[in-house]
Amino acid sequence: MVGGMATQRAYLHHIETLAPAHRYRQEDLAGQMEQWLADPVGKRIARQLFRRSGIEHRYSVLPDFMPGAAAQLFPVGPDGRRVEPTTQERNRQYIRHANELAVTVARRALANSVGFGAADITHVITASCTGFYNPGPDYQLVMELGLSPATQRYHLGFMGCYAAFPALRMAQQFCQAQPAAVVLVVCLELCTLHLHVQPDPDTLLANAIFADGAAAAIVSARQPGARPALALQQFHTALAPAGRGDMAWEIGDHGFDIVLSSYVPQIIAANIRGIMTEALARSDSDLPGIERWAIHPGGKAILDKIETTLGLRPEQLRASREVLRDYGNMSSATVLFVLQRLLAQESTAAERICAMAFGPGLTIETALMQYVPAPAPAFSTAAP
Repeated sequence: MVGGMATQRAYLHHIETLAPAHRYRQEDLAGQMEQWLADPVGKRIARQLFRRSGIEHRYSVLPDFMPGAAAQLFPVGPDGRRVEPTTQERNRQYIRHANELAVTVARRALANSVGFGAADITHVITASCTGFYNPGPDYQLVMELGLSPATQRYHLGFMGCYAAFPALRMAQQFCQAQPAAVVLVVCLELCTLHLHVQPDPDTLLANAIFADGAAAAIVSARQPGARPALALQQFHTALAPAGRGDMAWEIGDHGFDIVLSSYVPQIIAANIRGIMTEALARSDSDLPGIERWAIHPGGKAILDKIETTLGLRPEQLRASREVLRDYGNMSSATVLFVLQRLLAQESTAAERICAMAFGPGLTIETALMQYVPAPAPAFSTAAP
């Protein structure tokens, strides 16, 4: 309650996800990476990281990782090794593919939702940390989906894997301030454009887990109708400064240079219980009261540490592990893939959900949500 009045509730009504056309088996990618690396130690580290990743398949907009494929971005040099493309060359591939993926996933979100069309959208929020250009996907969404030219557009850039949470929080705030608002959120990441053929462990870890994908969500203050929805309740931001140097990145001359150390799972584990205690202190719930979890699968070790530290049951992390297995880490889009699976697990109970993601800093974002079941079908008791 604020000033004696109930706060307007916002709902996540529908989530649509999309992976690019090129699907790779993780074991095949491991073999390709070993061929690309000249350093024998790097080959051995890559083999171990790929095999222990918990990933079976990943997707990319590039065909470059297929044996014998014509390279779009990583050509073979005179010495037989893959050439590191420049940042401009990588970003041009981002421009080439981002518009199509963003428009396709958003169009499907509108088509497959109930009660929402292009004319209803008042705000567009896009999030991406793997490319830059302007006018960007937010502009393209307005033009190609036939949205009103007056649609308000916002872009959250270079945040990393947790960016879906600021986007959803912003959507919630728009709906609370303007009850008629309908917000289209699109997270799009093309992480494979920033692969580096280098033998250092941080680079090899990034090469072993990151993938491409896009997701779109529709948020409004309308009461859910015939389908289940997620009521957005409370967002919480926390920092684990001890990990500032363990997860970071910057723009280099040959793509984005990422620092992703193997200590990140331990740092998260050392902080997560205190952060959850703080996040739940302002709600009417506690850890046992959270029935479902949507943890960003930044890596298998992160999920393992969170499961052990918070005492979660294996089934509570099943959706996160399945997304990691089937798609890898798609940065900001990934947690929406997980939430989509939870939304599809129909229930008659108004269960509490905690979603969580991590990013540079080390930043830990959480969101409390409540599953809103679809109304039970009405059955006639009249005699035939």
